[in-house]
Amino acid sequence: MNTIGVIGGSGLDNPDILQDATDREVATPYGATSAPLRAGTIDGVPVVLLARHGREHTVPPSQVNYRANVHALRSAGCTRILATTAVGSLRAEIGRGDFVILDQFIDFTRQRRMTYHEAFAPHRPAHAPMADPFAPALRAALIAGCRELGIRHHERGTVVTIEGPRFSTRAESRMFRAWGADVINMSVATEAALANEAGVPYAAVAMSTDYDCWKEDEPPVSWEAVLDVFQANARKMTDLLCRVIPRLGA
Repeated sequence: MNTIGVIGGSGLDNPDILQDATDREVATPYGATSAPLRAGTIDGVPVVLLARHGREHTVPPSQVNYRANVHALRSAGCTRILATTAVGSLRAEIGRGDFVILDQFIDFTRQRRMTYHEAFAPHRPAHAPMADPFAPALRAALIAGCRELGIRHHERGTVVTIEGPRFSTRAESRMFRAWGADVINMSVATEAALANEAGVPYAAVAMSTDYDCWKEDEPPVSWEAVLDVFQANARKMTDLLCRVIPRLGA
């Protein structure tokens, strides 16, 4: 039976969705993970849950040890990774509380360790293909789950990942829209790139919580507003995970 890794993002740092849950510390060659791994089951399927920002949301996005997190899930036997994330909407049609099943990313980070390749073997450079960074089969499962549960969702979307922890300026927000980005966050591009390098299929479901700051008839994004929307809709996210994971683990 497959073990499914789940990376919980903002508002879903410590969800109570596992049966027979136990914690385990995992040492990695890349340092400590954001939090201990929490292992348990969902409908009999082994699941390992990791809080991206720590269980009390104490780790800023640029300080998350993404390499350790992905490596630890792989070492724990996870054959697939599902990630959740809060995002700002860059499109009027993506409303607050909507889910987006991401299919592309734009990486606008500047200071992260986002490769496992610190050196190449002689004459053996390693360049990971990244044309389609989100696993199609996982995306299809998430889309099917949203349809079945009646969750308002968008079946594709491009996320631009910024460094953070600050939010965008209006000029940046307008630029990202012009680039073709649909939503914005501070984590997913890094995770997706590392999971692809590690050979672990990865998909992310994003929840829109705000309109960043491009939409001038709306108040600009604030952390309090992000958290309010995510917490109000968190049950939809956990329902989706509990619907999809048993199928993936079978």
